[in-house]
Amino acid sequence: MSEHRSRARHRRPGKLLAIGLPVALTTAGLLAYGTDLVPQQEASAATAAAATAAVPAWATATADGFASVDALGQNGTYGGRDGRTVTVRTQADLEKYATAAEPYVIVVAGTITMNPVGKEIRVASDKTIVGSGTSGHIVGGGFFLGQGVHNVIIRNLTVRDAYQGVWNDKEHDFDAIQMDGAHHVWIDHNDLRNMADGLIDVRKDSTYVTVSWNRLSHNNKTFGIGWTENVLTDITIHHNWIRETEQRNPSTDNCAHAHLYNNFLEDVSGTDIGSSYGNYSRGGTRMVLENSYFQGMKNPVIKDSTATIVQRGNVFSGTSGRNESGGTAFDPKAYYSYTLDKAADVPALLKSGTGPRSSIGTTASAEVSTKAAAATTLTVAKDGTGQYRTVQAAVNAVPANNASRVVISIKPGTYRETVKVPSNKPHVTFQGTGGSRKDTVIVFNNAAGTQKPDGSGTYGTSGSATVAVEADDFQARNLTISNDFDEGANQSLSGHQAVALRTAADKVFLDGVIVEGDQDTLLLDTAAKDRLGRVYVTNSYVVGNVDFIFGRATAVIDRSVITLKKRWDGSSAGYVTAPSTAANRKGILIANSTVGGSVSDRTFYLGRPWHAGGDASLDPQTTVRNTSLSAAVRTTPWTDMSGFSWKDDRFAEYRNTGSGSGSASGNRPHLTDAQAADQEVGDWLAGWTPTAS
Repeated sequence: MSEHRSRARHRRPGKLLAIGLPVALTTAGLLAYGTDLVPQQEASAATAAAATAAVPAWATATADGFASVDALGQNGTYGGRDGRTVTVRTQADLEKYATAAEPYVIVVAGTITMNPVGKEIRVASDKTIVGSGTSGHIVGGGFFLGQGVHNVIIRNLTVRDAYQGVWNDKEHDFDAIQMDGAHHVWIDHNDLRNMADGLIDVRKDSTYVTVSWNRLSHNNKTFGIGWTENVLTDITIHHNWIRETEQRNPSTDNCAHAHLYNNFLEDVSGTDIGSSYGNYSRGGTRMVLENSYFQGMKNPVIKDSTATIVQRGNVFSGTSGRNESGGTAFDPKAYYSYTLDKAADVPALLKSGTGPRSSIGTTASAEVSTKAAAATTLTVAKDGTGQYRTVQAAVNAVPANNASRVVISIKPGTYRETVKVPSNKPHVTFQGTGGSRKDTVIVFNNAAGTQKPDGSGTYGTSGSATVAVEADDFQARNLTISNDFDEGANQSLSGHQAVALRTAADKVFLDGVIVEGDQDTLLLDTAAKDRLGRVYVTNSYVVGNVDFIFGRATAVIDRSVITLKKRWDGSSAGYVTAPSTAANRKGILIANSTVGGSVSDRTFYLGRPWHAGGDASLDPQTTVRNTSLSAAVRTTPWTDMSGFSWKDDRFAEYRNTGSGSGSASGNRPHLTDAQAADQEVGDWLAGWTPTAS
């Protein structure tokens, strides 16, 4: 981007209201998105408040699978739907309501760090514990459901980081969710990882349990079931993404009925974690295993001589060792109805559909599956095995003004081309189909000063983009978009800005991608100054060094890694953001993420104000909150640009952590709790709920 040397004064805009958000969600505290990687928030019990509006749809959701069966005096699993809805932000409040005798829907709206480490809150019957958007985190502990506890839903939470440094830890029984003798339990859409023992333990005759749409990762022991001589447990395990785990994936011991379907077990090669086995049927277990996908797993399916496994429709890719079946089991449809997704579709479906959601409803699972199935798919492959050899050719084939989703499925390979999705082709998804986002790469090397082939001048910053998205409702996942312009080899060239991805549209959803370059990597723009352009980036990496997240869009970088990169000459100096926000709009929000890289300490600013074209009416905004900052971040993290003072615009932090964080000062403003309540992910998205499709 170019810099202009004029100065302007600004009148700070008033407090922005969240628009387009249901009153019920606001009242229940559901806008408190995003507090990953932070210490326990200090708040009094007064922060837990009962909802007074109509109960949101997710609060009345009921389980499927065995948790839906009428048995033991409990007709299905519906949690706390008959009780009050309360919002909690502290361990004390969570424990108060979770252990209460009466039913509650408990909304976790922030990060709660357990004290002492390993604390497992003893959940009583008739409870729904649900994360507020993606912000509900339980750190260093989990939940325990004891004998006779029933009708419990644990949903949309991240439970993590009780790990005590011993991989096969036999001393610390610090599970994410443990149940001993409980029944009618639904564990759904959670992210469970890095605990000291297991992620889920279903023990001591616990039964009528459904575990669905979870991400289970980075652990030695994933999921154990059984631990008694009785053959009583009935359990359904479906649509879970289990990756980078060693054992118990799950281990089912003496289960009367274990129905496993549409799960994705992935052992990523070249990492420190290797699988010893996948699904294990032990003792007297009867298991039905259907339409699951096993990638790279050692001993993917094993059984004892006394156990049974009936396999149907599973896919095994790059697996080795034991893969066993035998005996007779049972018909799950005698107990409940269910619909199978195709096994081949499972990896893509679960990568986009598992874990906590920004908004979760009664049909979340069906919505992801249905949209994936209903979309038109165009296939791209460099080797000619697809319909098109280039991504642009597939985009060209999308009909103008298409009314429904078109998925451009891109096979692994490096596609050296520029791609443009024009404004008259909305509802397009770029989907990489490799096992990693690094397997599918779209790359080119234009820079702002690069001459166009037709001699009509240079590309300019926005024209240098490898991928340019001008169409609304665009999505991309599981791929890399890169600009590999070589600054060192082009020192004589004027204009080193080199954009990897430019968006100039509304409702752009980037999930599980890498966007990498040097200067001006990710340009988040709008179609016009007076047009809203919302962008949501999650589970992704953004790499660069100078103003590499910039533009006038209303953009959220959530649960992602921002990687700082040295400049072409090996020096460390740069700026993460350069917002160019219009007045009375939201700018750039970095939340629940990590900022760091192999650069020198105290060399990078978090941002500076870009008044594009010298426009004094702009009011640039960057907020960085609940994010881990490395020592690379300067102690005064904001700076001026082109004669415009950052202090005249909107730059602030809130509850960041790490060696690059710092206390509030005149040169390092922090939001108050009240201000932060108006700067959540939901405020930025303004009524839009990004949904994988």
